[in-house]
Amino acid sequence: MCSGSFAKCLGITLIPLAIACVLCNILLFFPSGESVDRDNITEEVWYFGGILGSGVLMIFPALVFLGLKNNDCCGCCGNESCGRSFAMLSSMLFAAVGVLGAGYSVIVSSVALSHGPKCGTATNVTNWVYPFSNGDYLSNKDIWSLCVEPAGVVSWHLSLFSVLLVMGLIQAVLCGVQVLNGLLGALCGGCGCCGGVSIYSIV
Repeated sequence: MCSGSFAKCLGITLIPLAIACVLCNILLFFPSGESVDRDNITEEVWYFGGILGSGVLMIFPALVFLGLKNNDCCGCCGNESCGRSFAMLSSMLFAAVGVLGAGYSVIVSSVALSHGPKCGTATNVTNWVYPFSNGDYLSNKDIWSLCVEPAGVVSWHLSLFSVLLVMGLIQAVLCGVQVLNGLLGALCGGCGCCGGVSIYSIV
């Protein structure tokens, strides 16, 4: 199994993950599925961690990985291995972009989970605030009742940002694997055959 084929598998995996992250970020603009004033939307949602980090910035590496199986044998100066190596090296750069994008999404999601949702409380329904601090609500479900508007906003916030966090970590790992795969592919001309050692025997 050549490096290009393995990269294609990674690309196929990254695309649905990126789409799911974009959808999660979009859903966060509608707390508990309700349309609210933009000032009442949790601040971290506006950082577009799922749309930009795990979405747009992940599509480019995914598309490059998908094309490697067909494009890593173009050759250069009559040397087919040279073309493969160049293709794998370029995939490493896009994989690094993917790691940065996924990392950004993970950081935003982590901050959002610690910060908690913006919601209306029993004492202040119209002027929404952040009733939680330092992630205290994560280990104490009893205080979720502090948020009364919209209903179920805490579980909505927690679920979607948790999904973004986990998917971002998976994307970062997959792109990190492609960095190693690209390095071995570049050294071995794209087929992972340096002395019998390949990324596939490692992972």
